[in-house]
Amino acid sequence: MYREPEVGELLIQALAAARETLYQRTHRTFVGAGCAPMPVEDIPTFERQQADALALLAETALHHGIDPGAPGERYQVVVHVDAPALADPDAPGQSALGSGEHVSAETSRRLACDASRVVMQHARGGRVVEVAAKSRTIPPALRRALHHRDRGCRFPGCGVRFGQGHHIRHWAQGGPTTLSNLAMLCRRHHRAVHEEGYQVARQADGQLQFRRPDGHLFPEVPPPIVISYDALRALRARNKTAGLVLHSHTLTPGWLGERLDVGYAIDVLHPRACGG
Repeated sequence: MYREPEVGELLIQALAAARETLYQRTHRTFVGAGCAPMPVEDIPTFERQQADALALLAETALHHGIDPGAPGERYQVVVHVDAPALADPDAPGQSALGSGEHVSAETSRRLACDASRVVMQHARGGRVVEVAAKSRTIPPALRRALHHRDRGCRFPGCGVRFGQGHHIRHWAQGGPTTLSNLAMLCRRHHRAVHEEGYQVARQADGQLQFRRPDGHLFPEVPPPIVISYDALRALRARNKTAGLVLHSHTLTPGWLGERLDVGYAIDVLHPRACGG
């Protein structure tokens, strides 16, 4: 199983934000009703608070269409990475989450592709001597243009609607934060490009070219077919007339994992297999 410590950190921060939201709601309810603060013995246990927070996250995600949106200011996954390690994964330097857990330099590069950035200068003894203002690596206006142009993950055959901005040439290596140097990738394929050896480059004609870890080009993948609602409704009507009941488990195989009997499969599927 692939381990992503930053995803665990993200969940911890999200649960903390949800717990505080629920606390504020409860506090406003008691105060608005003219009641005294909730007695200590009535405060839910931490486990109950965590469960309620997780339920709130699920409800919020479904209500907002699973749109990750922009991260809040207070609840963020923080990564500390030295500039040399960010520019070159083989260079020495720290690369760790705010919790202290170490991550690879390439993970830091991926997270820094599309995030807020604060540059700090340290003295030789480690003391912070200067902190620059926080800035986003991809400004909001450019992000909107990126979403409008790419319409989702550009990895061949993916097309997931929501994604992260990927610097084709990383800004830590001098790559500009411009539309031509950006591509939208979903979380899964953004990790694949940074940490699993996949490569992406923009050609002279503006098209993206993806390569496998072994250097072979990905074949051209046609965009998904867009089916109109009218066509879907007509298809459903024909299926209903024909007595076909199709649902999410229609294509789920009912076999128990035994080996395929090729002869039997041919007998069943081939129109001329029976009767000589």
